[in-house]
Amino acid sequence: MKDTPGWASPGSAPSDGQEPDNSGTAEPPEQPADQGGTNQPEPPSKWSKEQPPPGQWSAPSPQGPGQAPPPPPPGPGWGGRQPPGAGGYGGQGGGWGGPGRGYGGPGGPSGWGGNWGGPPPAAKPGVIPLRPLGVGEILDGAVSTMRTYWRTVLGISLTVAVVTQIAVILLQGLVLDDSASTDVLNDPNATAGELSRALGDTLLSSGVVVLIGLLGTIVATALLTSVTSRAVLGKSVTTAEAWHDARPRLPRLFALTFLLPLIAVAIITVGTLPGLLVAVAGSSSAGAALAVLGGLGAGVVALWLMIRFSLASPALMLEKQGVLKSMSRSAKLVRGSWWRVFGIQLLATIIANIVASIVVIPFAIIASALSGDGVAGFLGSSGSPGWTFLIVSGIGSVIGSMITFPISAGVTVLLYIDQRIRREALDLDLARAAGVQDYGSGSPRTTPGS
Repeated sequence: MKDTPGWASPGSAPSDGQEPDNSGTAEPPEQPADQGGTNQPEPPSKWSKEQPPPGQWSAPSPQGPGQAPPPPPPGPGWGGRQPPGAGGYGGQGGGWGGPGRGYGGPGGPSGWGGNWGGPPPAAKPGVIPLRPLGVGEILDGAVSTMRTYWRTVLGISLTVAVVTQIAVILLQGLVLDDSASTDVLNDPNATAGELSRALGDTLLSSGVVVLIGLLGTIVATALLTSVTSRAVLGKSVTTAEAWHDARPRLPRLFALTFLLPLIAVAIITVGTLPGLLVAVAGSSSAGAALAVLGGLGAGVVALWLMIRFSLASPALMLEKQGVLKSMSRSAKLVRGSWWRVFGIQLLATIIANIVASIVVIPFAIIASALSGDGVAGFLGSSGSPGWTFLIVSGIGSVIGSMITFPISAGVTVLLYIDQRIRREALDLDLARAAGVQDYGSGSPRTTPGS
């Protein structure tokens, strides 16, 4: 019954407030004066004179003339759509809660989103919802950060890319002359000494270029980490503010970025060293096979460690940890999720490189055509590149870096935040920092796909 606590039978309380008696017909609210029992006290309003026993239900009676047809049975699920006045526990139209809702949920006409659907959506003050993220949400969050805060993100990426490319162009055009080394390497009559010197010069030139690019990547990653962490809270940050936040952490970030490749190189060297020693001792074929097997095994170990430490950079920047402590934090966050972290990082790298290649390769072909070497010169890479080639291809590299920097840095930061949400309930702290009211007091957090 509508005025009685407890479960109410669907359709047991008519909408006009009258209650059925034991025969199933509605009792009039008051008795006419010509009937007997005028000295009897008037029964309370909206209550029949006789009530059914507690815990029993009146049997349905045949529909009388002028009586409304019985309501249809309730829909599936707890709290399906019901007629007005039929709800139990303080609501009309559906079970413990408001109109047309089961258990007070925010879904449609049947419970949590209809027939036991999902809980209400998580709060989203920024570029990601504050709950464990799926792969698509991590990638979308990185792109949304670049799209929403494009002035800051592209400003940082453009500045870093232009500075690094100018340094590379000047080094390649003025200092690093690869023409002699290239001629020696292409000469079939060159001696072993000449080949060794040419190979060393080529590796040195490539190493210097890679080092400059690595330095630019470190600076861009540090600045974009600050931007992405603020974007999660829905707060913007200027380039000056990002630089102010990242500058004290740059020396440690440099140390971390150079330490990780050194660890990988040391592991691979240790793995191939026994084969090299065997080859020097006289058994060249066995030594070569052992070196290959050792190198492959060491490469697997190095890859495992690099993924295990892949979240050390955001841990160092956002938690203000030291180098070793940030590596320990990354290992703790990745533990048990190595394959997931590896897959997301690999997917982000592939996407970023594909998008960058779409931009860089046409510029390189145009640069070869304008420099007079044509497409054959671009594919063959013979001789030292001219200034036209360096400048035009450098423009393409700048545009490509403007795309790869935000995606790579954004995915790493969001993956770090996702792992902390899964393991340490970081979403509660983020909600408080974003000013979300009463976060965490509702439904439990859910994890969409991995």
